[in-house]
Amino acid sequence: MAPPPGTSTDGFAELIGVEVLDAQDGEARGRVAVDDRVRQPYGIVHGGVYASLAETITSRATWLAVRDGGMVAMGQSNQTTFLRPIADGHVNARAWARHRGRTTWVWDVELSDDHGQTCALVRMTVAVRPGE
Repeated sequence: MAPPPGTSTDGFAELIGVEVLDAQDGEARGRVAVDDRVRQPYGIVHGGVYASLAETITSRATWLAVRDGGMVAMGQSNQTTFLRPIADGHVNARAWARHRGRTTWVWDVELSDDHGQTCALVRMTVAVRPGE
């Protein structure tokens, strides 16, 4: 069975500096430190970082919940709404499962800055499929 998303073998998440703080059945938290790797030319965090952080922590939490049944979890749909930019500190994510189905899980993710201001919202659907 493949390693869980968010581990050191998850190349892209590692590349942008995703730190999974907590991933369990129905809840997940993570963050990314803001530096030049994740900023766009205007000095704010690139939108893909928010989406990638949300997908990483929700896929990992889903996988942890379904792996004992021989299943794997991967992003199926990611809808991100941006509310305000982040230019320094961290992008912090807190996620909770809204639906835990046999073939899909749906998550709500709130992304905030280090001052606790909500900066983006994500609705994340994670596919649950048989492992190899």
